[in-house]
Amino acid sequence: MNLISTVNLQLSLQNLSLDRFRQIVTRLLAHGVIVRDEDRNEQFLYDDARRVEPLLLDYFDVAGLRLHHDNNACFFRLYAPGARVDGLAEDDLDPVPALRAKLSPDFVAAALALRFIYQESLNMGSIEMNGEAMISLEDLAATMQTQLRRSLPSTAGEKMDLLGQLRRHKILRFNSSFSITDEDAFLAIRPMILGVVTNDALLSALDADGVIEVQATIEEQDRED
Repeated sequence: MNLISTVNLQLSLQNLSLDRFRQIVTRLLAHGVIVRDEDRNEQFLYDDARRVEPLLLDYFDVAGLRLHHDNNACFFRLYAPGARVDGLAEDDLDPVPALRAKLSPDFVAAALALRFIYQESLNMGSIEMNGEAMISLEDLAATMQTQLRRSLPSTAGEKMDLLGQLRRHKILRFNSSFSITDEDAFLAIRPMILGVVTNDALLSALDADGVIEVQATIEEQDRED
């Protein structure tokens, strides 16, 4: 029996089509994550992925990729070979630099700051029921400055572009009506931040007095939105 026959057999047991399986795999390869509460489409993708989770685990394992399922926060995240992830055992595969995200220094600084704030919120027990930590844009700016000695981009457009990148990577959530000029507007740091920025990466960045090495701080699969 060849691989495709084995996949089809396992899918038939769960009454899931090969086309649907391919949609789930493609989504994970393209975006690196499926989050149930993102929208209606991802809700269905997540629910279908749960039905065939053992098959997905084996499928990606053959390729040297690691699929992690967080049952509490209801998301799947795909990691490249050799990725270090807090709370997960290290694999014995060599890292593949070509599969790492091509991230700007501003993105990395903001992600590190969000990880710092999220950890503080965890320590203080101020996490929402859905696992999110609520902050203002000023909180993010102040943390970047004090902990990493780096400022947010100067213009409003650049700030919104950066926030949009963080939202696309599923580590930040905000409403479509969000405005950086609204002092009462809040941003939500999502629990997926723990799988994007490791504790070691955060400590290394803080010890380096804010000097950020992009490839040495964030372990994340490349994605093209």
